[in-house]
Amino acid sequence: MVTPGSSREFGRPSRSGLRGRGPGGAVLAACGVLVAANVAARVGPRHSTLVLGPVTALVLVVMARQSGLSYEDMGMGRRHLRRGATYAAVAIGVVAAGYLVAAAIPATRAAFLDERYQMSLEDAFVTSFIIIPVATVLPEEIAFRGVLWGLLDRRSGPATATIASSVLFGLWHILPSLRLHKVNPAVTAVVGTGWAAQAVAVTGAVLFTGLAGALMCELRRRSGSLLAPIGLHWAANGLGVVMTSVLTGRP
Repeated sequence: MVTPGSSREFGRPSRSGLRGRGPGGAVLAACGVLVAANVAARVGPRHSTLVLGPVTALVLVVMARQSGLSYEDMGMGRRHLRRGATYAAVAIGVVAAGYLVAAAIPATRAAFLDERYQMSLEDAFVTSFIIIPVATVLPEEIAFRGVLWGLLDRRSGPATATIASSVLFGLWHILPSLRLHKVNPAVTAVVGTGWAAQAVAVTGAVLFTGLAGALMCELRRRSGSLLAPIGLHWAANGLGVVMTSVLTGRP
């Protein structure tokens, strides 16, 4: 019979038991799935990530559950939904305000002129509210702040989980940033063109996204919910696309 305070409720390994043997194999397997997904996204057809992203996230969640993690461990439990939603709302508001200020200053406005997102406002809304959440935000948050953070937290604690998952999140952005020095005028103005400029731009992107990952890990830790980093991640990406469309004035 399982008592309410039992650490083996529903046959799940205790926290201390999981720490003892560690989910190292599950972490490596999850990294393998992410590497395969990242490569497939680069070589697959346009918008293939609309299918690949959710499938990858589902595979990772199943793997995590088989390794003994609960939905609460992955930031998907019901207990912290309200707190997570509050953090998310505040994060979205802060990003929106920051973007408005940056767009109003000529020195920072060029950062929004990424040619990948110069599109009509209608297309920008589709990208912001459908493509980015389904193909990018939800899969990445489930992967890095949900599954990987949960597995690493169980093995070594929250500090190591934050550092390791943030480093992996930075490395995840190597392939997507290979053309950054060509498509973003602000980046081109700083690093120039050529292979050296590409190396600098990619390194900068990895460092920036790694630091952003650490911030989102902290939001996830403090709130106990993936909703908090999801809100920040979506605001940074989705609102940026809308702002780019507004500033470039595409019909």
